[in-house]
Amino acid sequence: MNESTVRQTLRDYIITDLIRDRSYPLTDDEGIITGGMMDSFALAELGVFVENTFGVYIPDPDLTVPKMNTLDQIVARVLKG
Repeated sequence: MNESTVRQTLRDYIITDLIRDRSYPLTDDEGIITGGMMDSFALAELGVFVENTFGVYIPDPDLTVPKMNTLDQIVARVLKG
């Protein structure tokens, strides 16, 4: 998996399916959950998307605000496998 592709795929999914604002300029280090753009239900949806798209299972203990709040954190977790 290429970091750039993973980042763009996740960014597109987050702004299109979770935030639902394709024009939103999501930055790599922006607090997606703490900023109120995504809730815990959306975080669970993100986990399913990651598993279906990248074949990476993220266990519940890792699907938390401190670990998955920014695009940088999510990309790092996906690349970790």
